Amino acid sequence: MVTILLYSIVTLATFLLMEAITWLTHKYIMHGFLWYLHKDHHQPKYPHVFEKNDAFFIIFATPSILLFYFGAVPSLNFLFFIGLGIFFYGVTYFLIHDVLIHQRFKWFKKTKNKYLIGLRKAHKVHHKHLGKEEGECFGLLYVPKKHHKK
Repeated sequence: MVTILLYSIVTLATFLLMEAITWLTHKYIMHGFLWYLHKDHHQPKYPHVFEKNDAFFIIFATPSILLFYFGAVPSLNFLFFIGLGIFFYGVTYFLIHDVLIHQRFKWFKKTKNKYLIGLRKAHKVHHKHLGKEEGECFGLLYVPKKHHKK
């Protein structure tokens, strides 16, 4: 029972920590030295199904995959649950960013949820900057409260 609780805490803590890692990575790496991969994501009405920016899916999935492996071999350990937290954040990122915000899949088009609308507004503010400088709202799940007001 204690082990299940500990592994659950590790998974949740990793998920929450991923928001800070995402913010830092987005601001200093994606809008920094890997801008050439992220740049097409900031172009209005990008004409292709896939973007160079989609390479970040593979880049960010790699640690999770490695942690799953090393957390299961030779036996289950805490590394697996760190990988699980990263995986859960990745699924959340996909659903919020690609499905809800950018509508790459037409699943949740008409939400009335204030929190989700705030996430959309903050992301719109982020995308008003077409260049890599002067960006704002680099996070995914935590955005300034002003974006959640009507």
